[in-house]
Amino acid sequence: MDQQRDHQHRSDELVLREIVTQLPELPSVIRYYDDFNDKVRSIQDPSGSTNFSIYDSGRVVHVPFDQPSEHLAALMKQVFLYLLSEDLAPATAIDYVSAGRNIDAQVAVRLLEASPTGVASVWAAFLARDLPRHTYSCAKALLKLLSKYRLRGWSESYHDVISALPLPFYDKYAVVRSGDAFISVDDEAAIVHFFDETSSNCATSCLDDEAVQNAAMLLCAYQFGMRPIQIAMLTWKGIRIRYEPADSLPTVHLTFRMVKQRSASATKPLLRRVKNEWTPLFVALDRLATMRGKKSDDRAFGVQSANEATRRISSLLRSLIGGDATAFNLRHTAAQRLVDAGANHEELAEFLGHSDITTALVYYETSANQAERVNKALGISEIYQKVARIAHDQFISPDELAQLKESQQVGGAPHGLPIAGIGGCTSGQNVCPYNPIMSCYGCRKFMPIHDLSIHTRVLHDFRGVARFFHDASRGDSVSPAYLQLERAISEVQMVVNELESTTP
Repeated sequence: MDQQRDHQHRSDELVLREIVTQLPELPSVIRYYDDFNDKVRSIQDPSGSTNFSIYDSGRVVHVPFDQPSEHLAALMKQVFLYLLSEDLAPATAIDYVSAGRNIDAQVAVRLLEASPTGVASVWAAFLARDLPRHTYSCAKALLKLLSKYRLRGWSESYHDVISALPLPFYDKYAVVRSGDAFISVDDEAAIVHFFDETSSNCATSCLDDEAVQNAAMLLCAYQFGMRPIQIAMLTWKGIRIRYEPADSLPTVHLTFRMVKQRSASATKPLLRRVKNEWTPLFVALDRLATMRGKKSDDRAFGVQSANEATRRISSLLRSLIGGDATAFNLRHTAAQRLVDAGANHEELAEFLGHSDITTALVYYETSANQAERVNKALGISEIYQKVARIAHDQFISPDELAQLKESQQVGGAPHGLPIAGIGGCTSGQNVCPYNPIMSCYGCRKFMPIHDLSIHTRVLHDFRGVARFFHDASRGDSVSPAYLQLERAISEVQMVVNELESTTP
């Protein structure tokens, strides 16, 4: 048995050596583009190295090529070079080749000796081993390498055959479909409250660099759905702060790059505007950076890698909402929030920085269906009521409301309904950028009046408008106005519930 195994091993090594000698020699230097640092990097003497040190999103990753088979290790180096030549990101090439360590010499030879017409049966046996998905992607790259150099009966005309070889099933959007990718409305309210408080503190007290940096990074992830790598790569050149007119809050625009594109030609700059009341975060960040002598190409948040940005955002989220939420949970939540507000495919793709508008269709699949929308709009969805939080500061009495300045007394005519006397605003309705009444319920600055009858009347009026929307549109309840009404009604319902629970 041992002799048979040794014979098989020697036979496998001979096949691998033959293939390696038929391939072009590795160049003396392998060059690749480090997108994060905007530099061309080099791998020196790849033939003699047992591991490659690769820059990936600001960190150095060591990729080992120390397979028991010397010739298989040399073949995997060729695969790595091939992947880079196909415009795959270094991170993807690293994932594939690292997972390729699960391919032993015997399996590699079986794949290499399989003809284009016989590879399906060999692949089926290989797939049955239930290895990591990237292992099979690496095996496909190995076959494409043979095709490129027309070895073992393969040629580039068989690329479709290779692409058709199945991979283990993997639903990368499973957490989106299940809802696990999203943070709750309660958590969103806590994050918004944090931004409000921190922005206010920036203007009245001194915060240290790291606290301001972390808050601004969290804002980028929450408001714009930016990936950690985009956050980490943002430089001062991409932040524009304007202080005109002098009597208003400054405006802040961020310009950052698309990432995860197959080629540099597919990328384009993305421009976003920071919510007005949160601009003090970036003003404070700018002030602190100026004191250090900032340069336009300096990293705005002082992080050296995407991993560091991920860790710091996750740490701040843990302190705010608990659990293990990440920047990607905020990105998923922002995308779903946009879809639920009526954004079309093109608008969602532009927001997320996707060049393909079909990439994020899953968010439309998981959006509430018509019946759920109607239930939410009528304020009768128990699930929605459980997660909706009343984020007001406090209830006030009619006398206290009368003593407030006129600008702080909330009133308006949403959808043609005159509504007044529902409460007060700590900031003042005249400085609110949102639609009065519709956005007051659920706002942390809103102080509802302690009068159940008033809020019950508002709820009744809003429900009437919701029914009109539904009947007039024959169930097509997806307009932004309808969705805003949907949320407002549920939040009014929560105020009514709270008052009912405290009224003797």
